[in-house]
Amino acid sequence: MPDKKEPALSPSKGERLVSGAVGSEDAQLDTSLRPKSFADFVGQDKIKESLRISITAAKGRGETLDHLMLYGPPGLGKTTMAYIIASEMGVNIKVTSGPAVERPGDLAAILTNLRQDDILFIDEIHRLGKTVEEVLYPAMEEFALDIVIGKGAGARSLRLSLPRFTLIGATTRFALLSPPLRDRFGAVYRLDYYPKEAIGSILKRSARIMKVKADPEGLDEIARRARGTPRVANRLLKSVRDYAQVKASGVITHAVAMKAISWLEVDALGLDEVDHKVLNTIIGKFDGGPVGLDTLAASVGEDPDTIMEVYEPYLLQLGFLDRTPRGRLATRLAFEHLGLKRKKGGPQAELFQ
Repeated sequence: MPDKKEPALSPSKGERLVSGAVGSEDAQLDTSLRPKSFADFVGQDKIKESLRISITAAKGRGETLDHLMLYGPPGLGKTTMAYIIASEMGVNIKVTSGPAVERPGDLAAILTNLRQDDILFIDEIHRLGKTVEEVLYPAMEEFALDIVIGKGAGARSLRLSLPRFTLIGATTRFALLSPPLRDRFGAVYRLDYYPKEAIGSILKRSARIMKVKADPEGLDEIARRARGTPRVANRLLKSVRDYAQVKASGVITHAVAMKAISWLEVDALGLDEVDHKVLNTIIGKFDGGPVGLDTLAASVGEDPDTIMEVYEPYLLQLGFLDRTPRGRLATRLAFEHLGLKRKKGGPQAELFQ
């Protein structure tokens, strides 16, 4: 009889365990663990309360909800919140993304298939093309779709009425939204990183759903390294669960969690080898900075946008990086976390003796 196949203990090759972006193995995990109501959604209390009021008021008047914008780093629950809003309103939700809507005709097909009071959720809405955006403007304001029939002198414009709907946009880069599009949203909400206590509550719920045996101390250790991001927390829980199943008794104790996370090369603050590479490059090659974004990206072998969107936000939140007009700077906190110090009389770093 063939040996029982051991479960995978790490993400697919090329994917970062502590990245908030959706990975190839996240879809099924996110779906099974996604809260179905605000009662189950942990954290973001101010946003939840504001949305509850708006939803209750809209339902009381028998109207559709105002168009909403949700923005913030990846993995904080923007998509989940959109599904919950649809559930609380008792309406259907259609889901797409900015990169998937390439032409005005693609958006027109989506809009004409909406029904009264439906919610249209567009993830990464900042990546919509300009011509596609222009189709959205009358759809959002007047619930109408303008279509041009024919070409040249014989072309004529036809306006189609659309059912009233709610557009929920989500983006990780709010500043890239064009002002005309941004101004058409009735409310804008920024999702923040979660405190460790909220991540701990999320992990307890996830462990219960996944039927994982875990001690509070073990879950607390995972929460400490989850970078304030639910998606990262659930991904770490899955990997530590696999480690406990293969290398231990199957129970996530504090000792097992420590060994598993150490094996996964995630440090006490949730930084992985890529984060360390970025910091060590700034400190080791550029004496702590400043260094330009393009130069830093070339030095670590990454795209500048990836550095700015994926790696920097958490390092900035920790206070390990500064963005200055001259470039990126590693802060004193970064030196201390890596066990480095600046030489007297110079900006470069050396190991503590």
